[in-house]
Amino acid sequence: MIYEFGFPMGPFTMGDMAGLDVGWLVRKRKLSENPNNDRYSSIADRICEQGRFGQKTGSGWYRYEAGCRTPVADPEIEKLIIQASADANIERREISDEEVLKRCLYPLINEGAKILEEGLAIRASDIDVIWVHGYGFPRYRGGPMFWADTIGLDEVYKTMQRYHSEHGELMRPAPLLERLVKRGKKISEFRA
Repeated sequence: MIYEFGFPMGPFTMGDMAGLDVGWLVRKRKLSENPNNDRYSSIADRICEQGRFGQKTGSGWYRYEAGCRTPVADPEIEKLIIQASADANIERREISDEEVLKRCLYPLINEGAKILEEGLAIRASDIDVIWVHGYGFPRYRGGPMFWADTIGLDEVYKTMQRYHSEHGELMRPAPLLERLVKRGKKISEFRA
């Protein structure tokens, strides 16, 4: 669904391209600071523990043939994910393309609202410019904050409320998002 939405690559392909070892070091440091993180998934760590750091080692989330950067699905990773689910007592289920898109992009919009509220960006379009020109967000969608206004902030807010109740603090809706929804405003109307 990420490709159909217009992204040039998905998060796992991007991770393999950037190098999984970088994120692994960050995760290890954060886990040492907060060892009681009950939402922590060890899947990416398990991949790195096998020496699979992405394209540079020929394998990560995907496999890569010598001299080729095209990701190839690896049944070993699927087995690892299934085992991690079993270890965590997570019942596996079908997840729709729409749910994948919301899980990836609504938290991005939520973080953008936090950035605006903190004054790190002056207006929503500043965030959109960075995502369109720096991270490959589909230009024809206008950036994550513009897209949020087109689908409706109330939809994003309600979904983030549900994610918060299901997944905890990490998914708490941004206070700015809540205020804008209650006032019937668009995120593009906010100025820091």
